[in-house]
Amino acid sequence: MTLSPLNIYRHDRGRRALVTLAGVIDPATAPQVRAVLERCLHDGISIIYVDLTTVDRRDSSGLRVFPDTPRHTAETHTSLRLHYPSPRTARLLADTGSARLLLR
Repeated sequence: MTLSPLNIYRHDRGRRALVTLAGVIDPATAPQVRAVLERCLHDGISIIYVDLTTVDRRDSSGLRVFPDTPRHTAETHTSLRLHYPSPRTARLLADTGSARLLLR
């Protein structure tokens, strides 16, 4: 089995975090994305920005990590915002009803 390549970079500034994803988001890498977002919540981050500019490919089941996260962020009063999704990613998020919550 070949692992999907995904690099995750996190840069904190106070209680804000910028998480940049580069590579592929799919069922194999979604747990990595979920883990970094949960770590931000654990660390007391109040605003999480996720930069999707360098995401090469994504899969609807891998993107499920983003609609699932607002449930946790609501409990901790944290804001999650996705920036620069590809048109296909934005469409997939719109199909799940998550676009209005995540894209701003």
